[in-house]
Amino acid sequence: MTSDTLSFTIAVVGLVWYVSIYSISLLGCISARRRYRSRPISLLDSAEALHKPGVSILRPLKGLDTNLYENLESTFKQDYPDYEIIFSVADENDQALRIVESLKSRYPNVKVSVIIGEEVVGVNPKVNNLVRSFKMAANDIVWVLDSGVMVDSGTLSRSVNILNKSPSGTKRRIGLVHHVPLALIDETQFGSRLEAAFLNTNHAKMYIAINTVAIESCVVGKSNLYRRSDLNRLDGSLTPIQSQTTRNSGKHGLPAFGRFLAEDNMIASALWHELDLRHDLSCDVARNVVGNMSFSDYVWRRVRWIRVRKRMVLAATVAEPFQESIIVGMIGALSVGALYGFSFWIFIVFHFMAWISIDLDVHSSLSGHGLRQNEWISFFLAWIGRELLALPIWIIAMTGDEVIWRGRRYYVLQNGEAKLVE
Repeated sequence: MTSDTLSFTIAVVGLVWYVSIYSISLLGCISARRRYRSRPISLLDSAEALHKPGVSILRPLKGLDTNLYENLESTFKQDYPDYEIIFSVADENDQALRIVESLKSRYPNVKVSVIIGEEVVGVNPKVNNLVRSFKMAANDIVWVLDSGVMVDSGTLSRSVNILNKSPSGTKRRIGLVHHVPLALIDETQFGSRLEAAFLNTNHAKMYIAINTVAIESCVVGKSNLYRRSDLNRLDGSLTPIQSQTTRNSGKHGLPAFGRFLAEDNMIASALWHELDLRHDLSCDVARNVVGNMSFSDYVWRRVRWIRVRKRMVLAATVAEPFQESIIVGMIGALSVGALYGFSFWIFIVFHFMAWISIDLDVHSSLSGHGLRQNEWISFFLAWIGRELLALPIWIIAMTGDEVIWRGRRYYVLQNGEAKLVE
């Protein structure tokens, strides 16, 4: 192969890659418009309410998270006829219990239980916190929400409708309904703004696009609805259940996922691969008030989850930098320049104008409004900072395997498992 032929081939491959990534971004943008800009009102008539299955809402707690009262209150205000709320804390002196007691007094007609004390089944403290809640839950459908999440009153009703939707044709049954995170800012810290810029644009865009194509599991665990009876059949091996000869050390159900840090993603993957079930997004978002996050907090949070992902999906994690705006823009500019003689810098300018336009559109779809007048400058600074930091953070993450989560140090093992570092 001559050098000219090689250069031409590389340029063609680069252009195909650029068009592919840009198409995925457009898919995320269009899907976000269709899903989140026409949210139906969830008002139940008496006949429909009689046929709604019971749901157990599980909320693990630890400390006074930002906006905790409003987050927890949102589950007391669900427009749904039959649900219970189970709060769980590991420590009887946890300050979150005061918030729970206040809400119980304010909403005496809501069925509420509080579980104090964890059952240690692995290194993941969230799983340890939830094990007893799963055992105590009165209903097969469970809705697990992080304490940092606030939801609309119609979220549960709409999500149950999706979970119970009968499959048609060759489609698989829905085994899990999840909600894309929407970051809200109540602090001026730059780290908080970086996190919001990431979650509300690039993360949301790619997350929605991947779930629209639906060729593989892609779930974060801030707000997930599924059946306990399905979870109890899983062992976390990701091997189709009909091919399993032995169970994983005798563990199945939620305890089988205590060995993973990203238990939410692993549960979703297990439902997908072990039971051949599928996932769906509702038209609701999981609102998350970011709180006081420093620049360092943001960097090490991103490092933590890249290190977990690289042990779970190495190929996808290695490819991440080539999906980011700066590198993919350079690939596109160099490829178009080599093939058509187009100016590198003119291409870059139009590339970033189009890229940020898509991100702004996704942000508007999720939030229900565009940026307000006093938000433009801070948003653009945070967006630019996020894009510039993507590659350095990825490089840091790929050079190590230790992470710190809620004050404890873990070593990430193969397949996303972890061990506690003393």
